This record gives sequence, structure tokens and C-alpha cells, in this order.
Amino acid sequence: MAERTLERTLSERELRLALLARQLLVERADLKLPVAVERAGELQTQYAPSGYIGLWTRVAGFQRRDLTEALERRRIVQATMMRTTIHMASKRDYWPLTEGVRTARREGWARAVRGRVDVRQMRRAADGVRRLLSDGPRRRSEIVKALGLDNPTWIGAGLWVDMVRVPPWGTWDQRRADLYGLAEDWLGPSKATFNEGLDLLVQRYLGAFGPAARRDIANWAGLSVNALTPAIERLKLRRFRDELGAELLDLPRAPLPDPETPVPVRFLPTWDATLLVHARRTQILPERSRERVFHVKTPHSVSTFLVDGQVAGAWKHERGRIRIEPFDRVHRAARRELDDEAERLASFMA
Repeated sequence: MAERTLERTLSERELRLALLARQLLVERADLKLPVAVERAGELQTQYAPSGYIGLWTRVAGFQRRDLTEALERRRIVQATMMRTTIHMASKRDYWPLTEGVRTARREGWARAVRGRVDVRQMRRAADGVRRLLSDGPRRRSEIVKALGLDNPTWIGAGLWVDMVRVPPWGTWDQRRADLYGLAEDWLGPSKATFNEGLDLLVQRYLGAFGPAARRDIANWAGLSVNALTPAIERLKLRRFRDELGAELLDLPRAPLPDPETPVPVRFLPTWDATLLVHARRTQILPERSRERVFHVKTPHSVSTFLVDGQVAGAWKHERGRIRIEPFDRVHRAARRELDDEAERLASFMA
């Protein structure tokens, strides 16, 4: 049973510093890449280079070939996971996380297509996908053409067949992640259980984004709060309050930096999960700037940079240089730091 002791109230600044430290954004970490990916709560990578830039800004000495090699050697795997979005996860996390979200993903798809797609027909399509992939990886276009699938049925089939994106597709040099293989062939069969998956979802979230409310965890995982409650009750967790009195959960001994901890400038890629709704209470993305980062033309977010731990503007890579677009005035010292970091990022992306 989870520990019930209520500890102190945490300020917005304390929550933001906790998130930044756990996301390896206060200091670049000297970690093996699978561990860094786990510490960051996996990496959302609808756009493959986002994973590379996200690790460059978090891991000391990171080079592009490091992630490509980790994908090729199956230490990190890329697949559709939480919230039915593409993530990079460590090999050891893939199966538990997949087991934890599988049922909810299937139920969500069935509700979305009710009356438009026959689930029995979709399951037959899934059997066809599995047969095709049993001979080795195939491109999405090949699978869809061979089986005559429409898009909703293809998406549904992917919820009944555990597939991974196979490199070199989905890497820096081959950015379209549409070469698929069977997860059991790529990684071996699953030995994880549903409960293990739920527990790991809570642990990875709090380790990467905590302290946080139950609904924050659920939003990130794509599950209901009720679905996560058994895992929350099984785990020994700390409990805090935010400034509005809401309960926050956390892992024992997880870092809570001093509010005066200095934070360096950092560049974030598109799709960085620190900016999504589940992390809103930390205000790493100030509300006044949210519509400039997420809007109709950029549902995936623009690329952003942080000054003192908060989004202060956007950036673009153009003609071999990083062009900075501040949202407000940036003080001279921070601007010098931004320019230096931008040079390093341009060199990395060259």
C-alpha cells in the first residue's frame, strides 16, 4: 500500500527545478543512452531528429552516430507506445510499457471508429500484417497495398500487432520511420505482465516529470486515472501539495533541487514532452507563450530554447546556423550564453 504521509507544499519554482533536473536539463549527464532515455521518460519522436537533439541537450559528449548505433544494435527501440504516439524507449522498457498501455490503446481506437470499422475485419487484417512481417521488415506502403488496407484499419491492426520501426528508417539520415518489423522478432517475446507495465509507467513518469498529480501521469500514459490507481496503491510514494492544494505524488529520494539552483540555457526540439499539457503546472512553458509554441500550423510545437528554465523563444536551423527568435527581451549575459550554445548546436547538426 502506498505511503500516506503528506509532506510539504512545493512552489511552482521548486516543481520546475525538479522537472528540469530529472530531465537532465540542469546539467548534462554522463549516462549510457538507454539509461538517459529512461530517465527522460522515453522520448517522443514523431520527427526522428527530435530524439537526437533531445539527447544532445541532455547527455554529455553525445554524437549523432551514438543514437543510430543504439537503434541498430537494439539497445533503444522506436515504436508507437504511450498515447498512440511514436516514442524511443530502452530495450528493457519497451515490453512492460507496451503491456501497460495496450488495452487502453485498443479501447480508445474502438471508440473512435465505432460504426465505421468492423473490429473483426480489422483483426483479420492484423493477422495478415503479422504473416507479412514474419518474413522480415516491410515498408508501410508495401503492407497496405498487399492487404488493401484503408488508414483506420491499418492503425487498428497496429494495435493488435506489436511492431517496431526498423533502422535505418527513423534515424537522422532516414527520417521517415515507416519500415516495420515484429517486436518479438526484433527484441524477443514479451515476458512482462500488465501490472508490471502499469507500475513502470508510474515510476518512469515520476522519475522524469515528478512530483505530479495522478491526472498528469494518466495524461502522459494515455490511460484513465482509475486504470493507474492500482499501481499507485502498490508503489511506495511520497506525497506533496502544490500551491493550490492539489496532491502530488513522487518517488522516494527523487531529486528536489534548491529553488536557487542556476539553470543554463538549453535548446529543445519539437515534440519535447516537457512542454506538453501533463507538465503544465511547472510552467516550463509560460502560459503567455503557449499559443506561440503550439498552434494550428504547429500542433507538434516549434523548436524552443530555455532561459532560466523557461521557454523564452524559438529557434530554427537555417543555412548551417541556428537562428534565435526571442519572445521577449533577453538579458545580455543570457544572450551570450544562447549564442555559444547555438554555435555548439549548429556544429552538432552540420
